[in-house]
Amino acid sequence: MVRTLQRVGAAWVAASALACVSSSEIVDIKTQLQDIQLQVLQLQKQGPSKGEVADLQRAITEEIQTLVRAEARTQADILELASRIEQFEGKLDETNFRLTQLTQQIAATNQDLLALRNAAEQEQQRTAALPVVVNPTEPQALYDTAYNDYLQGNFDLAILSFHQYAETYRGTELADNATYWIGECYYRQGKFQKAIEQFDQVLTRFDNSDRTPSALLKKGYAYFELGQRAQGVVHLQNVIRDYASTDEAHLASQRLQEMGLETPANGD
Repeated sequence: MVRTLQRVGAAWVAASALACVSSSEIVDIKTQLQDIQLQVLQLQKQGPSKGEVADLQRAITEEIQTLVRAEARTQADILELASRIEQFEGKLDETNFRLTQLTQQIAATNQDLLALRNAAEQEQQRTAALPVVVNPTEPQALYDTAYNDYLQGNFDLAILSFHQYAETYRGTELADNATYWIGECYYRQGKFQKAIEQFDQVLTRFDNSDRTPSALLKKGYAYFELGQRAQGVVHLQNVIRDYASTDEAHLASQRLQEMGLETPANGD
């Protein structure tokens, strides 16, 4: 571009000489050429040189290569990550399989433990159901054992022990009590007819027994439970008439009043 301007300037000089232009015109032309040269220099200073352009191209090339390498590394990292995820999924599946097996083993173990527990409980119940062997030469121990079974609700065991006592020690002071408590056991079990039979034995086998009022009272209650109201009322009235001062008479009177019946006067 500079060279072209120089050529233009020379052409203008030659043309001026040939045309015999005035000196003032030549001065103007020179001034214009100087302005153009100044502008060219300014453009050269402002614009990049070939070296700068080359450096810029190299920098751009290196940056592109860096980006390409980074992309390649990223792709490699992505592939490695995908491989690790696949391995992790494989291990996770294996872990889940093992957990499933352990869960099944635990369930089977729990079933075995439950079966063992049930078997132990059945054995304990079977052992508890066996009658307690008490030395028959110790009547008080036998009676106490039977009464404790009654208090604990072990009525079948209590009946066995009371029967053993009543048959073995008929002449003792507690024989009538043992017979009475057998009736109480049947009553608690809801076996009211058997309870009546046992209370009858107290009334017929043992004269002047202190269990007579209780046997009469509970016999009346048992008749009520069986729906035999008239029989029950008669027995309660007998308790009030014959054993007026006892707690049993008070209970009999209260029961009759609850039923809306009159209680007999003492001695009637």
